[in-house]
Amino acid sequence: ATVSVLNCLRAHLPSPPACDTMSCCARPEPAPKAAAAKPRAVSKDASAAEPAGKTILAAVGQLETLTADWAEPRDATKEAEFFAQVEKLDGQYPGGLAAYVANAQKLLKDSKEGVNPFEGCEPEVPAGLAMEYGSDEFMKYEALGVDAVKDCGFVLVAGGLGERLGYGGIKLELPVQTLTDTCYLGFYLAKMDGLQEACGAAEPLPLAIMTSGDTHEKTLALLEANHWFGRSKDSITLMKQEKVPSIQDNEGRFVKDTPYSLETKPHGHGDVHQLLHTTGTASRWLQAGKKWVMFLQDTNAMVFNVSQASLGLSVERGFEVNSICIPRKANEAIGGIAKLVKKDGSAPPVTINVEYNQLGPLLKEFNGVGDVAGADGNSPYPGNINTLIFRLEPYVANLEKTNGIIAEFVNPKYADAEKTTFKKPTRLECMMQDYPKLLGADAKVGFTTFSRLAAFSPVKNNTTDAAQKVKDGLDAGSASVAESDFYEMECHKLALCGVSVTPANAPESYCDIPITWWPQVYLHPSFAATQAALKERVSGEVRITPGSTLYIEGDVEIENLSLWGALVVKAAKGSKLRLKDVTVKNQGWTYKPVAAGESVPEATAIRGYTVVKNETEEIIHNEPGLKEISS
Repeated sequence: ATVSVLNCLRAHLPSPPACDTMSCCARPEPAPKAAAAKPRAVSKDASAAEPAGKTILAAVGQLETLTADWAEPRDATKEAEFFAQVEKLDGQYPGGLAAYVANAQKLLKDSKEGVNPFEGCEPEVPAGLAMEYGSDEFMKYEALGVDAVKDCGFVLVAGGLGERLGYGGIKLELPVQTLTDTCYLGFYLAKMDGLQEACGAAEPLPLAIMTSGDTHEKTLALLEANHWFGRSKDSITLMKQEKVPSIQDNEGRFVKDTPYSLETKPHGHGDVHQLLHTTGTASRWLQAGKKWVMFLQDTNAMVFNVSQASLGLSVERGFEVNSICIPRKANEAIGGIAKLVKKDGSAPPVTINVEYNQLGPLLKEFNGVGDVAGADGNSPYPGNINTLIFRLEPYVANLEKTNGIIAEFVNPKYADAEKTTFKKPTRLECMMQDYPKLLGADAKVGFTTFSRLAAFSPVKNNTTDAAQKVKDGLDAGSASVAESDFYEMECHKLALCGVSVTPANAPESYCDIPITWWPQVYLHPSFAATQAALKERVSGEVRITPGSTLYIEGDVEIENLSLWGALVVKAAKGSKLRLKDVTVKNQGWTYKPVAAGESVPEATAIRGYTVVKNETEEIIHNEPGLKEISS
């Protein structure tokens, strides 16, 4: 049972009208910005020796229950630490813990009573465009996007560890592919640097990373270990997300994980908006002349294939919000973008993500049949992948009005039919894609849809779960499939330039996950950051045979190449390489399955194979000027 703080109605808020948000239960108006991150002041009438946290718990009626198990003799140090934690949690939440409990009680009441957050709404297909990668239309919008990217800042939502994947570190340090072992963070920054060069920007395109208590220090360590990937430190901003108290019942009572510590949980990735506001990042970008902000997820390398065309569409159509989407099967377990229209006209329409378990019933109530595929076999409501492009000026204005506070929801798992007992503690959450609920009626909100291969292949499942999904006819979402999709898309880009490239004849299986290997190709952004740039780099007759490996970095031109095996081509900055009439034949690289019980690093284990580099030809040019290579 999921109940949202905001439904499709733009109802009057209980807080002052300065926040033009549609809500059935919004958080109270937050404290002024200057005090948003500070602990809430305690009444002057309180004893100077009385801990602020004690007063806060007493105010929400939870002091006695949360301290009842403190045994004699009392531990003053641990008690002080406990109340300090309470005070910190109170200061982090707009309105304090009193507001948190009040919101929880309202949302849990709605959940228990089965309140429908979309009551009275009719869904419509929103304005947007389905675009084919490499088409004339795509090339047009990619060019517009490249011109606009100099005015864009990027935000990476990276608060999670890789534990569910079978990986103990942060997901940003996972390798995108095993050809170069470039980690996701390094890959994203290389893509951004390639776009900087493509658009002629004088300064690096800025990146803000939302971390958590689990990932903050590890993200900083990854940056330090890689010398900030060649960037200045001031071009990357780390924003640490805090947690909220766990809730054990419909009364909003908190839970302890030890006698002297409250259990806390993440508040959801919607906090990214509040962090962009409270850190001053969004307003700083606006003052620096930025016009757009793009939100990325932590393990989806494919998005940079389509990001510039999406940005170009936003520029042309004046979208205030543009969601990058993928085709979605009817009733598929992925959120859909829909335009919700209030039947009685009491509120303006809103275009927003609707979770799949809500979209189906909503459509059935409207059309009597539910989510139905169109002529192309897909639902007319495109699939949300949480990659968003916002126009920065109105975004900053909305952050100023709302302090970046996004609608909350609660999703308790009940242990009884009466919905009075939870299977496990819950908490209030918020989602980044709910931002459009803060927009006015005149805001233009749309979407851009691309094929899954071009736009979306995340790493989100361990090998066991991925294998089961394959059996169920679903996308694996494994590290191995993300890598093979990456190579396939790189080959597709080359094929659009006239290159002859084909996959292996039959799939291989790793951890019961079938992989059909295309040639292992990685075209570094310094070689070609866009499809248009790639077409300028490759000419003549180029053939890459199944099982081959190709890596190209730097200022390189290729005219007539035949590859049977592995080839690495690198031109240092200030150097230029031209390969003309080159033939390469060697034993290349192969992929060896990890044997049962074999000891390998976690990043290898979650793929299920190791790379065997039998033979490699390297063509490397480090000297200034042009060097031409011919066979």
